[in-house]
Amino acid sequence: MTTSEAAGSRALTGGDTPAARVLVVDDEKPLAEVVSRYLHRGGYDVTQAHDGSRALQLARAIRPDVVVLDLNLPGRDGLEVCRELREFSDCYVVMLTARVEEADTLRGLTAGADDYVTKPFSPRELVARVDAMLRRPRQRDTSTAGPDAGSAARRELGDLVIDLRSWEVTVDGKPVDLTRTEFDLLDALSADPGRVLSRPDLILEVWGDSWGGDERLVDVHIAHLRRKLGDTATESRFIRTVRGLGYRFGGSTG
Repeated sequence: MTTSEAAGSRALTGGDTPAARVLVVDDEKPLAEVVSRYLHRGGYDVTQAHDGSRALQLARAIRPDVVVLDLNLPGRDGLEVCRELREFSDCYVVMLTARVEEADTLRGLTAGADDYVTKPFSPRELVARVDAMLRRPRQRDTSTAGPDAGSAARRELGDLVIDLRSWEVTVDGKPVDLTRTEFDLLDALSADPGRVLSRPDLILEVWGDSWGGDERLVDVHIAHLRRKLGDTATESRFIRTVRGLGYRFGGSTG
């Protein structure tokens, strides 16, 4: 049985817990089938698409948790698909690319990808990347009983408010639409305002200790986050660069 254009037979794992949904998008059908088979064995609910238009149609229909997206698609390429996907979904995106040039990797990340894997790659490595993404805590522990439990789930840092339960962020009372990775970076930086986090620190916090890609991935996502929060080159209200060390949350705590 193939997984092409189907949700797969493992719709549920661990009793009534729905399996995480993964959309695999690659015009090389044999490769898409191999990747899908490994993900399926890993317990994921897998669907395939082989062109950009179909990928976007399926993404709207099934609301995947992760999209494995080939950069070099015919017609609407992976960059265009990723940009449009970001207009309606905060799912994790892993970009697949046969191009090894740094500029192509950065273009994929700039379009909104959370991670990338360069072809040829091990399907097991890809599954491990997906596993690591979906193991990320969606919020820090806010379950502590007592009167301060609610405040622990809500951070008010000057004009910035972060709700860790609903994953909502506002600046000056206006909602800010962040991807999951951007939210996770903001969570890590704002947890201890003033503390400097290096790129390896942030990779460990957000991508996990199994991640082995380029550390400049952090810089790309920080740039996206800053732009969405309204930080500029001349005024950084929230996220500041500490030259030679990393980043820190620099907004006033009031």
